[in-house]
Amino acid sequence: MNITRFAARDGLRLAYRETADTGRPLILLHGFAGGSSLWTEHGIADAIAEHGIRVIMPDFRGHGDSPRPHDPAAYPPDILADDGLALIDHLGFNDHEYDLAGYSLGGRIVARMLARGATPRRAIIAGQGLAKVTGPQGGGDNHRLLTALVNGTEFAPDSPEAKTAYWIKKLGADPQALLHVLASLVPTREADLRRITTETLVAIGQEDERADADQLAALLPHAQYIRVPGNHGTAIATPEFSAAIAKFLAA
Repeated sequence: MNITRFAARDGLRLAYRETADTGRPLILLHGFAGGSSLWTEHGIADAIAEHGIRVIMPDFRGHGDSPRPHDPAAYPPDILADDGLALIDHLGFNDHEYDLAGYSLGGRIVARMLARGATPRRAIIAGQGLAKVTGPQGGGDNHRLLTALVNGTEFAPDSPEAKTAYWIKKLGADPQALLHVLASLVPTREADLRRITTETLVAIGQEDERADADQLAALLPHAQYIRVPGNHGTAIATPEFSAAIAKFLAA
């Protein structure tokens, strides 16, 4: 699948892939440390596209095939939402001419884009709960682990840290760039969530530790809530997840 580039508002040339140039467009945002290639490698994009949907999959800055600058100035607050809004402008979509979805970090950015005025016909926030959307954004285990990787810290074999570090390296992610991404994230206030009028699907794995996804759905005025098989890492690749997206968008 070919990579296309567009100019972010600061001029950085960001990457995206798409399944076709026809069909109703769905902008699909990936999770932290991943990239758009994960949607294609696991067959998720094709499973959604089979329903006549044009799936557009950007790589966040600091991720995938997009640039990964190490200058903190390239990651001002809320830059991932800025980049998403710039992609909509680049594609020339008007109000309700597209749909918007994201998983994990991508779900947080969907919430940010909606709060800042994005106007998709429908939206999907998946693999995400209320605390992660509204609470502190840049710290926690990911920050500690990435800092350790940047500093060359060794982890005990078979420890949770070692397993996560292996996953990050396998993805080819850049720990320094990801630290800057974390520092740029902005919470979405509950009051802003209550003002979102877009019909939204909140989807979560049955074994996902983000057990407050139902609370997130309850704050959104026009939300549906579903659970699919799997945990945070596996739910995204289940047939039920792709089917739920396609069904919601077709309704």
